[in-house]
Amino acid sequence: MGGKQDGDEAYGKPAKYDPSFRGPIRNRSCTDIICCILFLVFILGYIVVGIVAWVYGDPRQVLYPRNSTGAYCGVGANKDKPYLLYFNIFSCILATNIIMVAENGLQCPTSQVCVSSCPEVAWTVEVSQFSQNVGEVFYTANRNFCLPGVPWDMPVIQSLQQELCPSFLLPSAPALGRCLPLLNSTLPELPGISSNTSISQGISSGVLDSLNARDITVKIFEDVAQSWYWILVTLAVALVLSLLFILLLRLVAGPLVLVLILGVLGVLAYGIYHCWEEYRVLRDKGASITQLGITTNLSAYRNVQETWLAAVIVLAVLEGTLLLLLIFLRQRIRIAIALLKEASKAVGQMMSTLFYPLVTFVLLLICIVYWAMTALYLATSGQPQYVLWAPNASLPGCEKVQMNTSCNPMSQPMNSSCPCPGLRCVFQSYSSTGLVQRSLFNLQIYGILGLFWTLNWVLALGQCVLAGAFASFYWAFQKPQDIPTFPLSSAFIRTLRYHTGSLAFGALILSLVQIARVVLEYIDNKLRGAQNPVARCIMCCFKCCLWCLEKFIKFLNRNAYIMIAIYGKNFCVSAKNAFMLLMRNIVRVVVLDKVTDLLLLFGKLLVVGGVGVLSFFFFTGRIQGLGRDFENPSLNYYWLPIMISILGAYVIASGFFSVFGMCVDTLFLCFLEDLERNDGSPDRPYYMPTSLLKILGKKNEAFPGDKKKKKK
Repeated sequence: MGGKQDGDEAYGKPAKYDPSFRGPIRNRSCTDIICCILFLVFILGYIVVGIVAWVYGDPRQVLYPRNSTGAYCGVGANKDKPYLLYFNIFSCILATNIIMVAENGLQCPTSQVCVSSCPEVAWTVEVSQFSQNVGEVFYTANRNFCLPGVPWDMPVIQSLQQELCPSFLLPSAPALGRCLPLLNSTLPELPGISSNTSISQGISSGVLDSLNARDITVKIFEDVAQSWYWILVTLAVALVLSLLFILLLRLVAGPLVLVLILGVLGVLAYGIYHCWEEYRVLRDKGASITQLGITTNLSAYRNVQETWLAAVIVLAVLEGTLLLLLIFLRQRIRIAIALLKEASKAVGQMMSTLFYPLVTFVLLLICIVYWAMTALYLATSGQPQYVLWAPNASLPGCEKVQMNTSCNPMSQPMNSSCPCPGLRCVFQSYSSTGLVQRSLFNLQIYGILGLFWTLNWVLALGQCVLAGAFASFYWAFQKPQDIPTFPLSSAFIRTLRYHTGSLAFGALILSLVQIARVVLEYIDNKLRGAQNPVARCIMCCFKCCLWCLEKFIKFLNRNAYIMIAIYGKNFCVSAKNAFMLLMRNIVRVVVLDKVTDLLLLFGKLLVVGGVGVLSFFFFTGRIQGLGRDFENPSLNYYWLPIMISILGAYVIASGFFSVFGMCVDTLFLCFLEDLERNDGSPDRPYYMPTSLLKILGKKNEAFPGDKKKKKK
């Protein structure tokens, strides 16, 4: 048997030689059928929930503002009136809790009307106009800001008392579909409002921040419109850099890993030197922890010698440990480097795998958009409810009226016969008495589970498909002649046809752990103010345990999907075999994992840093002599395209390197299986590359092609 196995069966027996094995099994059957059926039934239920949400939901209450009667502005009868005007915007600021206003969809205790355009000039009803009628003061002056149905001949004083018409207008601009006052305008004298202090208060409270947000948003769109072409250029640069980094690893993996390791050693050495210098200075000054005592001010410990001495000891231990590991594990580091080179060759042979993350991204986007739309429609389901409301319930005639009782907005009192001035039927909320509304919480929970389960299933599908493609590369005895013609598409079809249930099984386990973490975070946020130190410690321990459990399950699932892609067995058997195989080679696993992480981290820093520096010099105009066609655009915020370029470069690099990481993991498991299955004899030759055979001191007695000739 090849490989250095100790015969210990605690982690299972080594894989036995199978003369019929030629890489990913083609003659396979469906796995985890029960889980597959459960997943498909769940998806059907998820679709039913979406249909129910679409039938009963009304997302217009989020997308469009409502007037006082609950009618939407910009749709239906108010199609030509897309903006909402508050009669007294200051009631939103002075008389209410701004957080509650925001939670209620910016509904304020004042009359609201849909208008075709926002007021452009400041205006106030004069005392001399109180005796005139509404038509003379409002309609003839083209001030169409009264509530619908206010008669022409109604006295102005009566319309103001009942809040049927506004007593003043402010120059406003639309923001989020609402007319909000301009900040730099000169305001008239308003009753009950002394000066611009109220507007400043509104700004600090957050109601009028949307005006600034609107201006900033417009500038952002202008900058994106001016620089989108160059942003695409920077993203193309990131794509090229990522591709070159992966493909050139076959040439520079060894020197690059050596440089990175020496860099880590150098950083630790400098840390030891710096901490020793700090310790020496404080030691000469006599600054000791005995003088400081015990304190909760952690920054104070920087000024005592014991802190820096402890840092010197810790860094020296890390430095020594790393040096010892390099000495005793140099052979395994060479194996890791050889696998990285082989992974680079595999990606070069199957370039289509680099663009598979686009498929994963599209599927993830579909899952997220479907969940978001379903949650939005569910949250807005129900019939509108209307209640009686008056601006001042203490006025004569209002004491006999039961406020906040249900009413019909079509018959709201608007004439002088109304006993309570300003009494109206206004929109309150959407009912929660229907079957869908009573089950709203359960349906939302179902949707959240659907979101996590589908997202994890899509990620599992990508891992299993890539594993199948890269495994076909490793188990090709003659490369590239024996590599299948379409390895990626074959692996995709094979995975969907046979292993949907296995992927759903692993995704469900991971989803339950992630949902438990979310629930724990929610409970922690709710109880944070009332917790004592012991409770916080217990909560932190639970969160840490769940985090570790999630990381372990992700690691186990990833390797289980590789075994599923190769052998076509169910999830539990594949997870067990992968875990046992890794435990039998635990040292190699740790070395390869850390070397790969270090290399990919450096690659991401190289791509993102290079794109960031290039973007900074270009968009700030520091690159001269490029000509008119390559001049940097004139921008309001030069940092915006830089940040977009950096974020896009990180996403592109992560997508490319995730494929490379999956390739390394797949080839590593295949390499371990190869060591256990084969011994280099003519009947059982190794499939690993020559570089790995030289490192291990092994050789194939059969030359490429001999095995096939002998079989014939």
